[in-house]
Amino acid sequence: MRKLLGVLVVLLCVASCRPPVYYPKPSGYFRIDTPTRHEYLLFDRPGFPYSFEYPANSTIMDDTVFNKEGFNKYWVNMYIKDLGGIINITYKEITKEQPLYKLVDDSWGLSYFHHEKADYIDQKATTNENGVQCMIFTIGGNAASRHQFAATDSVKHFIRGALYFDVSPNADSLRPATDFLLQDIEHMMLTLKWK
Repeated sequence: MRKLLGVLVVLLCVASCRPPVYYPKPSGYFRIDTPTRHEYLLFDRPGFPYSFEYPANSTIMDDTVFNKEGFNKYWVNMYIKDLGGIINITYKEITKEQPLYKLVDDSWGLSYFHHEKADYIDQKATTNENGVQCMIFTIGGNAASRHQFAATDSVKHFIRGALYFDVSPNADSLRPATDFLLQDIEHMMLTLKWK
């Protein structure tokens, strides 16, 4: 019995002494380094009907695509430098031609436009200390826009926004950036004021 056990141990040792076989690694995702902390600046442009605090690592510029002939002069784009993202912010005044229910329906329609690619759509409603009613939509899965938001005073002002990246949507690879920017979007909504 001892001889048989000894032969088995020797055979196992010989069989395990093969040279290692190397296989190529599968394709991976690029690394996203988010800033170590959140810092904010005040967006309070003269003549604009709103103000809010926005991330210090971003730049706000007028929307030149949809702002032709001054029809949408309060529309801006926020470019997040280090993360390659953009937040489109649109503003509409509530009027008889554009009542609140139509603006809300349009906002919900644009958020739920992603339902085919989305795994889920969560909604988070809040009212900030300035009396602004806010709704943040989080769209799960490989949708083009992970976070969208809308805010209103229900009388005169309505803002809608969406976060986009200039890459093919992949929820797993963009998760560090979208999670980091969700905190910035929430901060923007909490500091939003109407003028």
